[in-house]
Amino acid sequence: MSAQSKAKLDEASIAGFADHDIITPKHNLKGFSRKVKARYDEHGFDLDALERAEAALAELSTEFDDWMRKEVVRLGDARDVVKRGGLGPETRPVLYRAAHDIRGQAATFGYPLAASVADSLCRLLDGIADDRRVPVGLVSQHVDAIGAIVREQATGADNRTALTLSERLASVVNDLLVQIEGSPSIAP
Repeated sequence: MSAQSKAKLDEASIAGFADHDIITPKHNLKGFSRKVKARYDEHGFDLDALERAEAALAELSTEFDDWMRKEVVRLGDARDVVKRGGLGPETRPVLYRAAHDIRGQAATFGYPLAASVADSLCRLLDGIADDRRVPVGLVSQHVDAIGAIVREQATGADNRTALTLSERLASVVNDLLVQIEGSPSIAP
């Protein structure tokens, strides 16, 4: 870190090491928020920030279905490439990223069961390192399930058909990982 950069941080303490610096601010955000009289709940969450985030989400929620459809198309396209050319070093990361993005976003977009199926697909891909041993048919069933959940707008976790489909795919993946790898994947 240059001397000029350090001068700009005159309110911080800087501990220098051979390969890195640790910058400790003089004032933390919690202390600053007390000065501006932020409201906190019993768990220490800033209520004003939560309200702003909820308002922003509500404003964006009209676009959630469109975003989910686009993510499903991206996942379907990745699956189609895998079906044509097999799973490999170029295709696995694209398929995994598409499934991973749905796993992380679908619940926020109102599709918790699509997130669950995407999680099962990610666990399948995480759990079997050998591309040749990943059953493309099972991958395709996951993609089709996610597509059906979004197409049918199965937005609640109480949709019996989508819930059964999600649970069954997760069970098949667990059984397969035990059969192939000796244990189910514990990857997040």
